[in-house]
Amino acid sequence: MQPKILIVDDLHPIFKEEAGNLGYACNDQPEFSREQALAIISEYEGLAIRTKFLVDKEILDAGTKLKFIARAGAGMDNVDEGYASQKGIKCLNAPEGNRDAVAEHAIAMLLTLAVNLRKGDQEIRNGVWDREGNRGWELKGKTVALIGYGNTGQAMARKLSGFDAEIIAFDKYKVGYGDRFVKEMSMEQIVKYADVLSLHIPLTRETQKMVDDEYLLHFKKPIFFLNTSRGEILDTQALLNGIATGKIRGAGLDVLETEKFPALADKSWYKELIKNSKIILSPHVAGWTFDSYRKISEVLAEKLKNLDI
Repeated sequence: MQPKILIVDDLHPIFKEEAGNLGYACNDQPEFSREQALAIISEYEGLAIRTKFLVDKEILDAGTKLKFIARAGAGMDNVDEGYASQKGIKCLNAPEGNRDAVAEHAIAMLLTLAVNLRKGDQEIRNGVWDREGNRGWELKGKTVALIGYGNTGQAMARKLSGFDAEIIAFDKYKVGYGDRFVKEMSMEQIVKYADVLSLHIPLTRETQKMVDDEYLLHFKKPIFFLNTSRGEILDTQALLNGIATGKIRGAGLDVLETEKFPALADKSWYKELIKNSKIILSPHVAGWTFDSYRKISEVLAEKLKNLDI
């Protein structure tokens, strides 16, 4: 019998097309709610999703025929991977599909911070011409430290190589990963040399609120801070404290501890965050470009080829 995939999110049509070529029957229901998916998931071997709802124990237990979860994105934090593994359900994601988008977004944020681009633009619009107050920093000769050297970390290092910056990285779960783009370093070396700190790690129990006051205290030089990973890795108040004390020159955040309104506006640090001219924000869009929309689905479809259903 033809295996079936339930698509409950907005995936590029290429996923359905390529899955069909591999012999899957796809039910494309991007408007489905969790309740609607729960009602029929028992009929499907595969579930394709982005971030619409949690794929938790209830969903996984209801999916009695499930063989895989295909998540159209880099992380798997809305999927209970541990329980899925216990049930023999494979989890697929597609960090290869948006790694370039994330890296380019992070670099755009870094350049904007380094040369005071947003500040200068806003001042001119308000009738202020201040050259001295908008002097910036060059990346050449600066040390950019990457925490995590997976898909996005590697893409970031490759793209930064053209700026003649020194790229160093720390990855707790890898050894021997130094290459022509990056030097492998210990965390002790990272805090000593970094001019820029960029996060490229998943959200786990270990990394939740990893970047807090104590973490930032160890850096020897003022840094630019970038987070395009997951908002909950950062203690936002600690970031604001770091900017206030001069430990952090500026920050680019594509992700926040709490995302979407109205919940975001209720956070105690929200007003301070949006008033701070040394912070630039974007709405968790680094990995979501017109290009990555297709590439993510192509990567997922390619990974279906390696499944034994």
